[in-house]
Amino acid sequence: MKVGIIGLGLMGGSLALALKKRYEDLHILGYDHNDQHCIEALQLNLVDRITDDLEEFEALDLIVLAIPVDGIIATLKQLTFISPETTVMDLGSTKKMILDAVPPEIRRNFVAAHPMTGTEKHGPGAAQEDLYRGKVVVLCDLEKSGEEQRRLAKKIFSDLGMKIFYMDAQEHDRHAAFISHMPHALSYALANAVMKQENPRAIIALAGGGFKDMSRIAKSSPAMWTDVFRQNRDNLIEAIECFKGELQRCEELILEQKWDELYAWMQKANGLHEIL
Repeated sequence: MKVGIIGLGLMGGSLALALKKRYEDLHILGYDHNDQHCIEALQLNLVDRITDDLEEFEALDLIVLAIPVDGIIATLKQLTFISPETTVMDLGSTKKMILDAVPPEIRRNFVAAHPMTGTEKHGPGAAQEDLYRGKVVVLCDLEKSGEEQRRLAKKIFSDLGMKIFYMDAQEHDRHAAFISHMPHALSYALANAVMKQENPRAIIALAGGGFKDMSRIAKSSPAMWTDVFRQNRDNLIEAIECFKGELQRCEELILEQKWDELYAWMQKANGLHEIL
């Protein structure tokens, strides 16, 4: 199988490692605007060869777009020359704007995928062979993809040990706003709030596991998450407003010293872990 991976950071690099472990007869062509990423990807054996010419992707079996969501849209417009047999997949965190932007001539080539995985780290050195195993991948509007493209996408994600779910793009984006995008916004807000009030010595001395867990994803790439927030703006605003309502409820119960009601409010939140 001939695979091209555009974007050689955490997601693309981890996919390359996972594919190399799963398939023996495989050749991976890499592409990245960051020259240092290209050098590292070769040194780490994530890819077999690097190119700076998208024309070399014409006859590949699979092209994976593992770049920020705005970059996915821009790159799709440059791939209209590919073979009808080629499968193109993206790994972006939003779906509707991406699907709306797919050129009609390659719509059947395209499979919109969102692997629900990742870390706060980025770059080829962050790649993990098992990043995808056991995780969920959402495939959106799959009925508009070609039969061979649907088959290949499902086979690859299944072979990598992922759990496949199907949604339409609009439904996906709303759910992602609550489950993924809002938590990133909250983590950035928490980090900024603490840094405005606390000096570095106090943060180092007192920050425990709970704070580190909640602030960890504030280390995520601002370039990537600015794109995500822009593309899923309306759903994210709805999610943030919902969260603000719950935080205000907590504040009111504390101010009014309604400790029994506060206890019940916290206990209700405990139910999330039973669901998970």
